[in-house]
Amino acid sequence: MRNPLSKTIVNIQPSGIRKFFDIVSEMDDAISLGVGEPDFDTPWRVRDEAIYSLEQGRTFYTSNSGLKELKEEISSYLMRKYDLTYHPANEIFVTVGGSEAIDLAFRAMLDSGDEVLIPQPSYVSYEPCAILANGTPVIIDLKEENEFRLTAQELEDAITEKTKILVLPFPNNPTGAVMECKDLEAIAEVIIKHDIFVMTDEIYSELSYGEEPHVSIASLPGMKERTVYINGFSKAFAMTGWRLGYVCAPHEIIAQMLKIHQFAIMCAPTTSQYAAVEALRSCDDEVAAMKEEYNGRRRYLMARFKEMGLQCFEPYGAFYVFPSIKEFGMTSDEFATKLLESKKVAVVPGTAFGASGEGFIRISYAYSLDQLKLALDRMEEFISELRN
Repeated sequence: MRNPLSKTIVNIQPSGIRKFFDIVSEMDDAISLGVGEPDFDTPWRVRDEAIYSLEQGRTFYTSNSGLKELKEEISSYLMRKYDLTYHPANEIFVTVGGSEAIDLAFRAMLDSGDEVLIPQPSYVSYEPCAILANGTPVIIDLKEENEFRLTAQELEDAITEKTKILVLPFPNNPTGAVMECKDLEAIAEVIIKHDIFVMTDEIYSELSYGEEPHVSIASLPGMKERTVYINGFSKAFAMTGWRLGYVCAPHEIIAQMLKIHQFAIMCAPTTSQYAAVEALRSCDDEVAAMKEEYNGRRRYLMARFKEMGLQCFEPYGAFYVFPSIKEFGMTSDEFATKLLESKKVAVVPGTAFGASGEGFIRISYAYSLDQLKLALDRMEEFISELRN
């Protein structure tokens, strides 16, 4: 019988994040610190608006690009939060999560052989989506001594005549690293010099804990016209299951992304879109409260790591920490497996986010402080046993 499968798909590895989550689901008394999903409920006023929209029978297709009302709210939100100016009619459209936006941007922009620069460790979707769009991923290994930030020199060294897109995944999953304005200005100079484009994934933009506010590279001079800006509702508004994101870009890029979206998806979920309007209009206080809670958990984890003598650079974004486990002489996968088997605590090996994640593990603090305390107690026991 003829092989029914695509060689490209077969050669792509499944997500390394889900492996330990699936094991934990079958274990009694196990604690998972592996999944990057807020433990807060979606704000009630958002849920209430969704219920109301259903009661009103608003269950039909929206425009392919999304509700006009939602695109206008996105435009207003980005202006007041990040000084970004996008026209709701032709520079914004609503996607099924940020992940769809990543896929569409690559498919709309890449020709066979075009190179995509992907700083790693980073979110698992960039590399396979680039491959599926016939692009060629080029990995830039980020370094702990640079706090896992991308430097202008690292970017310069990676660019070739085939480079077309740089992925800029900050605040970063899995490291929690952020890029400050001065970092982005240096990156922007290189991008303009070499006439390449940027896909900036800012899904964690609301979860930035440093003294400087989050800055988007799209707000810098000369960058809007060469930037695809991706964001969404999953992280800041605790709306993971609503599957709603959005993308902003020059209209000529949006038009081609929208074409693919029309054929593959039609439109994002209508109920989710009505709910998202309310989220953008009314939930600043709820977002701020969640951010404050996350920040408290972040500080708690850093204090516990210091007590354990476990090396970990201090992250200032998202809801992840990325401690080093190099001292134990194990691979990240071995460490995570033994921790799960012996102490029933699940973390994600750093290698799930690229080869440069070897020697690290990702811990999510999108869990209650009580769960974190129990998990860290077990982890401290595990580390003490390894050292003895």
